[in-house]
Amino acid sequence: MLTIIPDKAGFVLAVHHRLYQVYGSKIKYLYNRDPLSELVDTILSQRTKNKDSAQSFTNLIEQFGTWEKVRDAPVEAVLEAIRPSTWPEQKAPRLQQILRLITERHGKLSLDFLAEMSVYDAREWLEKLPGVGPKSSAATLSFSNMRARALPVDSHHFRVAVRLNIIDAKIGEGKANRILENLLPASFTAKEVFDSHQVMMRHGQQVCFYYNPACAGCVLLDLCPTGQGLLDIKV
Repeated sequence: MLTIIPDKAGFVLAVHHRLYQVYGSKIKYLYNRDPLSELVDTILSQRTKNKDSAQSFTNLIEQFGTWEKVRDAPVEAVLEAIRPSTWPEQKAPRLQQILRLITERHGKLSLDFLAEMSVYDAREWLEKLPGVGPKSSAATLSFSNMRARALPVDSHHFRVAVRLNIIDAKIGEGKANRILENLLPASFTAKEVFDSHQVMMRHGQQVCFYYNPACAGCVLLDLCPTGQGLLDIKV
């Protein structure tokens, strides 16, 4: 049962500040890619370890050189290039389908035009593409050289938010994306929104594990009913 938090936005901000004290000094924008390249990487990274999706992305660049050549290549060749990624049999045709649709709808294979749109409209445009949901649209705009104010929510971020009772697990990662973004201060810059995702994600990766979370040493323990409950059980 989700405990009611009277000032949820204030609670989220307090969590952010604590986690930023731990992880903030290590956070920098990861890439300077154009949004189309970032979208490709986001698709490859779905349910895939970072090192494997990175290898798949590198393979595409080295073997084809341009996204136009990836779009027009035999699907078998794309599949082989992205084989390190999870479910390459599904991702290869889906990736080519997306590249074709962008070309058809925009007239050329580029997403640079999204910079001229509001973040809301840009995300709506992206989410009309097959397999592109709230996480992927936010990551494309936030992680690329657009540096837009959009909050991705991955499985680690989602897990931490659920355990803190910020959101209910039943809503799923897709809907959580908008809810969690709306709980951040309106004054947050695009970089601060990016930082919010990074600190939640890193905490999930390094402390709030799926199995056997390290609750005893968690900086959020006094705020976390899940962690307190788990420690009570162990005692």
